[in-house]
Amino acid sequence: MIDSAARALHGVGPLRGTIEMPPDKSIAQRAALFAPLSQTTCVLENYPRAADPQSALSVMEQLGVRIERSGTTVTIVGVGKDGLRKASGPIDCGNSGTTMRLLSGILAGQSFESTLIGDASLSRRPMRRVA
Repeated sequence: MIDSAARALHGVGPLRGTIEMPPDKSIAQRAALFAPLSQTTCVLENYPRAADPQSALSVMEQLGVRIERSGTTVTIVGVGKDGLRKASGPIDCGNSGTTMRLLSGILAGQSFESTLIGDASLSRRPMRRVA
């Protein structure tokens, strides 16, 4: 609830419900990267099969998140903000700049170091502003 006089946001409890998403690449990547930070199981329906959204799923699996796929339905078992695990090697973001940039922010708050890599095209893109 927003207190209009003070413009402060006060907690109103957990968010629950169903949102029907179009198979949008950018939204799907965000859902795949942020769902694991919850402490619940999230089901993403109509998940795109394009390479970038698949890269977002792959990086979370590399960080120990359990993800199940069935057609265009993806089930992500949330591990909470402190439940990610150090990857066994460099985390491959493929050609997905969105995945690399958003994952950088997620990993910045973790207690372990990570190295993010990408394909030749992604490796040429500017990342200094992210750092």
